[in-house]
Amino acid sequence: MANANPVTLADLKTMMEIKTDTQDDVLNLIIKNTTQALRFKLGLRTDEAFPSELAYIALEVCVRRYNRRKNEGMTSYEQEGQSFTFKSNDFDDFADDINDWKEANEKNAKSFGTVSFISGYPKR
Repeated sequence: MANANPVTLADLKTMMEIKTDTQDDVLNLIIKNTTQALRFKLGLRTDEAFPSELAYIALEVCVRRYNRRKNEGMTSYEQEGQSFTFKSNDFDDFADDINDWKEANEKNAKSFGTVSFISGYPKR
């Protein structure tokens, strides 16, 4: 797979201010899964390079995914004035950017023309 991970472990650790190597395994897994999900959303084949201009999306989603650990599936939580709500899709905030990139790179679904239905029954 060409340019498989647009996010480096070093970038992710810097963004989250992690100074140790104790969480490298989970961070690498988050990077791998986020990249695979974004590649799918972009409609990239395995032999296509990841667009460097969208690497920021992968990094931001990796941070969100890491911060959401142990609270999977939580949609809302409130206690003593604090409230937490997680979206069901970490990529929602980037949908416009993803769609714009797909449009510019002709990755949107192709139209196959129009369909016409012909009735075999006479009109009344």
